[in-house]
Amino acid sequence: MTSPASVTVVRAIKVRPDRHTEMPEHVATEEPMEIRVGGPGQEPSPLAVTMRTPGHDFELAVGFALTEGVTERTGVAGVSYCRSPGDQLGEYPGESRLDDGSRFNVVSVRLNRAWHPAGPTRPFAATASCGVCGKASIDQVEVRCRAVPPAAPVKATVITLMPDRLRSAQRAFRRTGGLHAAGLFGPDGQLWCGREDVGRHNAVDKVIGATVLDRGALPTGDDVLRLLAGSVLMVSGRVSFEIVQKAAVAGIGTVAAVSAPSSLAVTAADRLGVAVLAFVRGHTFNVYSHPERVVFDPDG
Repeated sequence: MTSPASVTVVRAIKVRPDRHTEMPEHVATEEPMEIRVGGPGQEPSPLAVTMRTPGHDFELAVGFALTEGVTERTGVAGVSYCRSPGDQLGEYPGESRLDDGSRFNVVSVRLNRAWHPAGPTRPFAATASCGVCGKASIDQVEVRCRAVPPAAPVKATVITLMPDRLRSAQRAFRRTGGLHAAGLFGPDGQLWCGREDVGRHNAVDKVIGATVLDRGALPTGDDVLRLLAGSVLMVSGRVSFEIVQKAAVAGIGTVAAVSAPSSLAVTAADRLGVAVLAFVRGHTFNVYSHPERVVFDPDG
């Protein structure tokens, strides 16, 4: 049996001024996924449950573990689907042999060092709209990380091309109209990696996880940290604190969005060396932090 699809067909009554008709309709799939973590010789322990759109689950699990401060970029030894504790199948990069679709909803991230949770775990279902709901305390919200190092600035004219290029890669969105997207772009505007999910933060984690698992998310043969510092993370919605934090932990220097930033996102971006660009629409956008990462002169 294959893993759950990212799009589900349901029945809907379509109401029009002169009639109403029951027809099949495509909606974005939303299912819970439990993320477990363990080190060498350890039984994987629950880290979190998140509501997500199935697809790129290993990237999501690894990206989440990285951006939550559980592991470093080089600290992942493997990732797999789990049937039950001690019974792991579908190890990356091979195909899963699971025979029950629900079993694709548990993923274990194996680290190359022992893992001991520093505080309460997150045994709750994070909603698709909020990745920090249910944190045990406000102190757990902020993941400590270094500021993103300087990098060559990106031309403003290149930034304005990114929303359309990301939208062209949103295949599931075109069928459902109900998915967020995140895309990692090079400084020349090339889309390196694009992912979709019902949750903005999940789409971001999938992109970041792809850079860790070497899923073709970055050009080969170059220094990863240098590439990420000069890259742009484009999101289809607003810029929240958590998205800025995730970008900073991953080493991404610029976050751009078609919608607005929050006050905490701007404050965090100022401290973490991340440029926040919002309301990227048509040929215009606003810069809320670190303008040195943008070239405003089209001839610059």
